[in-house]
Amino acid sequence: MNKGELVDVVAAKTNITKKQADEIISAFLSVVTEAVANGDKVTLVGFGSFERKERSEREGLNPKTKEKITIPATRIPAFSAGKAFKEKVAP
Repeated sequence: MNKGELVDVVAAKTNITKKQADEIISAFLSVVTEAVANGDKVTLVGFGSFERKERSEREGLNPKTKEKITIPATRIPAFSAGKAFKEKVAP
């Protein structure tokens, strides 16, 4: 399901226009993205949580030359599914 399909389903389930559904979904995505980028954790009980994780510097291997390289530290977004979500997907 892509964003357009999601907008269609949300609009149908909530009896609002597709334009309103698109604005709501876009606002939700923007708020979650901004919060996680700022280091906050966003938790939706039953669905899951979004957070920023720190990945420390580590050694890697260049696959072409087999030479050791240093992979720099970075930040990555992470999602953890909630209990109800997990149970619905894998009963």
